[in-house]
Order: sequence, then C-alpha cells, then structure tokens
Amino acid sequence: MMNRDVVALDDPVGESLRGPHAHLARRLGRTATYLPGVATFAAVSADPDPAEWADLARLLGRGELADMFSHPAIPPSDWEPVFVLEGRQMIWPGSGRPDHPHAETGTGVVELGADSVPEMLDLVARTQPGPFWPRTHELGTYLGIRDNGTLVAMAGERLRPPGWTEISAVCTAPEARGRGHAARLVSALVARIVSRNERPFMHVAEANLGAIALYERLGFEARKHVTFRGFRTP
Repeated sequence: MMNRDVVALDDPVGESLRGPHAHLARRLGRTATYLPGVATFAAVSADPDPAEWADLARLLGRGELADMFSHPAIPPSDWEPVFVLEGRQMIWPGSGRPDHPHAETGTGVVELGADSVPEMLDLVARTQPGPFWPRTHELGTYLGIRDNGTLVAMAGERLRPPGWTEISAVCTAPEARGRGHAARLVSALVARIVSRNERPFMHVAEANLGAIALYERLGFEARKHVTFRGFRTP
C-alpha cells in the first residue's frame, strides 16, 4: 500500500539519516550528517538546545558547512550564515505513473554509476543544479542521457524519508536544452519510484520558474514553501 504519510517530508534530511540512509550517516548525540563526500546536509531535533548545536559543531568540525536544508531552527549567533534560499517542496499526487511517452521504456536513458562520476561532476559544474559531491551518487539511482557518448543531461534520487524518494540534480547541458531531456529523465525516475510503492517529491528554488512549470506539467503539485539555510560552524 502506498505510504501517504507526508509528515516525514517536514524533516526529510533527519528522516533519511535515521532511515534508508542510516548507512551513510555520522552521528553524535541527537545530531546527524552525511559521510564526507556524500552530502553536507545536517539534522538536529525539532527544538535543539545549545548542547545539541555544540554536538553538531563537534561532529562537523571547525569552520565546516552545516547545510540545514529546510530545517527551521537557527543555530547560535557564533555560527556564520552562509546562504538563504527560498524554495518550494513539490510532491507526486498519488500512485499513478507518469504519462510521458518514454517514462516506462526509458528510451535513450542510461544508469550512471561510480565510473560516471567525473562526467557527472563536470555537468553539475556547468549547470549548477544544486550541491553534488563525489559520493552523492550513492544516495540512489542516477540516470543520464548521452549525445555521441557525451553526458548532456542527468537526474537522480537524493533524500529518502520513509515512503518517499526525492528527485534531484536535474540538469541539462546548455547545448542540449530544448529537447525534452529533463522531462524524460524525471518521468523515468517517477516510474521507478512508484514501482517501488514509494512517492516522488522534489525541492525547487522559488526563482526557478521554468523548472516549476515543467514539474507541474509532468504532474507534480506544490506542498509547501520552504527556506533553505546554510551556516559555518564556529
């Protein structure tokens, strides 16, 4: 039966680190973060006290990035703000599969593994879809499209709160845009996720109106507004 509990999406990083991504986690007290090279996302409890922030600082190390993702808690004043980004959380509305013509067959779509990491990092550097590190591909399945052997588009699975899988790193090289690659990749991932009896979700910057329009056309619906924040540990 499809898990329709959206509460897990209120703390997607913490739920992932306590659940399907526990093998990729570092922990200290009630805090957690991903292993180096996988992701910089960090998790604290719903109402962290100063001791908990101190634990997270020790876990990460001095002067390191604490990407708090969409967690609303603000750390102590000696933590340096690094970024604030307004965004939108979008969810797949049910258990149905996408109606994109290539969603099931994955025409032109290939799976990307560890041997593709240099190409993936190069594409991310060119397109800036969001954070992506040398081990980020370990979070889930990543798919790509090649043109004459060159990787020109990709998308993959990132956060995994129980019952859900986030689609992320959706990007297309400038010279390959306008060919429907993003729609094909996202639809292929939706089909895979739904086949596992899970539901897809996404996070999109509010300023990225083109991406929001695309995901709405594919069938995603807005769930809530979120604010992404990052800080540097003292």
